[in-house]
Amino acid sequence: MKSDKKQFPNGMVPLGKDQFTFRCYPGVSCYTKCCRKLELFLYPYDIIRLKNRLGINSADFLEQYTGVVPGANPLFPAIILRMLDNDEHTCPFLNDSGCAVYEDRPSSCRTYPLERAVDRQSGGGRPEEFYFLTNHSYCKGHSEEKQWTVQEWLRDQHLLYYNMMDDLWAELDTLFRSNPWRNEGAAGPLQQMAFMVCYNIDGFRKYALESGLFDQFKLSKSELRSFADDDEALLRFGFKWLLFVLGNKPTLKPRQRR
Repeated sequence: MKSDKKQFPNGMVPLGKDQFTFRCYPGVSCYTKCCRKLELFLYPYDIIRLKNRLGINSADFLEQYTGVVPGANPLFPAIILRMLDNDEHTCPFLNDSGCAVYEDRPSSCRTYPLERAVDRQSGGGRPEEFYFLTNHSYCKGHSEEKQWTVQEWLRDQHLLYYNMMDDLWAELDTLFRSNPWRNEGAAGPLQQMAFMVCYNIDGFRKYALESGLFDQFKLSKSELRSFADDDEALLRFGFKWLLFVLGNKPTLKPRQRR
């Protein structure tokens, strides 16, 4: 019988509604092996969750735990989690019991053993998402009997909100690929501003308050209150502001100048 699943160029086939088997727990022989020698990219929401979990500001988190590297987007740098300088190059959040930041672990860790792809060119107007099952030879979790559907896994790992925030970031990343930097080149003032909004939320809050940025737009009192201490609300505003400033998108309503 011919499969009606969408085929991808690399030969991988999305899971769709199929079930998969997986379980990760301290009793599995490969436990925490995947927490070594990682090339783990962090998205803006990942950084907010991690820096708040550690109780430090975003600038300190970036300095202590991350590196800036070229990513898939040649026109905007990426943030990668810096592994420890030991023989196994372990994740800095790995301890004897496992993950020390498990409740706030990055979306890539939550998604594993799945990989997510989003087709933003689908004809329905709304991006279509697909999930693929990874198969690393060292991972014995695939041999466990626990069965899941994709939707069950997403709910169990609390991924739905992470995916929503990552999709907002992906929209902005798409804009960055169009080179909206007005011939400033890499690390120009606009790109530095965009970097701060996306990755240094505490720095962006300080800038917005000191520059009177919020006063330039029609915002409700509840929105303004939330920006004071709600990093996620401020990040969503920051994304809208960058789309407005760099992409001329009608994401915010400016106040009338008197």
